[in-house]
Amino acid sequence: MDSAKVDAFLARAKAWGAEMAALREIARVCPLDETMKWGQPCYTAKGANVVLIHGFKDYCALLFFKGALLEDPHKLLIRQTENVQASRQIRFRSLREIKERRALLKAYIEQAMAAEASGRKVEKAAPASTPLPPEFETRLAAWPELKSAFVALTPGRQRAYLLHFGAAKQVKTRTARIEKCEAAILAGKGLDDV
Repeated sequence: MDSAKVDAFLARAKAWGAEMAALREIARVCPLDETMKWGQPCYTAKGANVVLIHGFKDYCALLFFKGALLEDPHKLLIRQTENVQASRQIRFRSLREIKERRALLKAYIEQAMAAEASGRKVEKAAPASTPLPPEFETRLAAWPELKSAFVALTPGRQRAYLLHFGAAKQVKTRTARIEKCEAAILAGKGLDDV
């Protein structure tokens, strides 16, 4: 148990400190191990992540690692983005909300513990194919070294570049983005590595 680390985290919290402390009280009633992961209080069962407490600018939340497996009759679970497959959040904007839902939140945590103990896995959807912008396709055809370097990148890095290039609405902007990233692609780096 890393309770001292969680104590220190909550003592330093400028925003959502009281709310996260209340969520911690609920999580600690359950037979889970308390630790810090990714700089946030995390609760595990036999080493497997079950639930995480984290704060954002506009809210704090409980994040259920296998939230997609949970029943949600109260429609509390939120999928953060369309690309998130397994985890789900319950968000809070006040201490009152947490106190009013204390028993319900405990039930969600217990359900998450049962989902983890069952060994069930969230079936991952196949990633959607990302279209190759015509400007990049032309550039790859004209420059074999660039094509080889791009193909050698991990699928995630390839997708990040394609999304970045394709998000630009104008040909001029797409071309500029491609040109700016060519050196990084040739160096085997991802978009976030530059």
